[in-house]
Amino acid sequence: MNSEELLYLYRRMLLIRRMEEQLGEVVKTGELPGPVHLYIGQEAVAVGVCALLSDADWIASTHRGHGHFLAKGGDPRAMVAEILGRATGICHGKGGSMHVADFSRGILGANGIVGGGVGLAVGAALAAQLDGKRRVSVVFFGDGGANQGVVMEAINLAVLWKLPLLLVCENNGFSEFSSTQSVTSGEIAARAQPYGAHSAVVDGNDVQLVYVAAQDALERARSGAGPTLIEARTYRWRGHVETEKSFLSSAYRTDEEIALWVERDPIARAHAQLLESGVPSERVTSVQKEIEEIVERSYAQAMGDPLPAESTAFEDMLA
Repeated sequence: MNSEELLYLYRRMLLIRRMEEQLGEVVKTGELPGPVHLYIGQEAVAVGVCALLSDADWIASTHRGHGHFLAKGGDPRAMVAEILGRATGICHGKGGSMHVADFSRGILGANGIVGGGVGLAVGAALAAQLDGKRRVSVVFFGDGGANQGVVMEAINLAVLWKLPLLLVCENNGFSEFSSTQSVTSGEIAARAQPYGAHSAVVDGNDVQLVYVAAQDALERARSGAGPTLIEARTYRWRGHVETEKSFLSSAYRTDEEIALWVERDPIARAHAQLLESGVPSERVTSVQKEIEEIVERSYAQAMGDPLPAESTAFEDMLA
């Protein structure tokens, strides 16, 4: 991977990190309506995969979907406005944090149902296969979502029909407040084997390794070779939900464990790779400043945007 490609990946990861950090600060002010699940620590997965996709390709996401939205090219201001319930939000303030979507960018949407995006992605993969334009469909889900029956149904059908589908399991070590080991048997990636699907395990904290694994899987999908299951092993730095300390009676992980994973920061690793590849530190600093300005502008504008008019409450309803 050349330095320009790596700089692009770094910029996208840093945008996600800074947007999420600022959202965490907004939570503390009480401005945010409803819960929010931050993507901090997992940025390399979304960016490493979505860097290989165009607006014509589809992605389906999870309740922790801000990172996927931004990695796929979603508008930062429209995302923040949506999370804050503003009329200028990407879904006009009606979706909120767990339902950001933008069909013009191929973003089918985040999903409040565990594993809820999997079936949607299979449908999108079938549509992509039928239109014959080498489009692909990608679905992100967590290690908790991997235990949903729809994942096995998806792999089965995708293998039978050779659908252009990539399933990306973001194994961040926890299903809400339960460790993965306590609720999941075996290796998640191995679940593809009985169906004859290709699978891979990757370090989800190294954006270059994620990129390479996704590149192989997506080429297989586009060429008609069927689906791939990638298990990206990573870690979420923040809680399952930002307000969890207000209702949890005891901690489910230690500060020492979190600190160990923070040392494996995917953005710090990409930063080091940039410098090693010969990118001047001044250019990296310029990117950092650019991202800070985008974040500041996005939040300032969204905070000043109006709430939806009450008269619009029943618009865009199916029935």
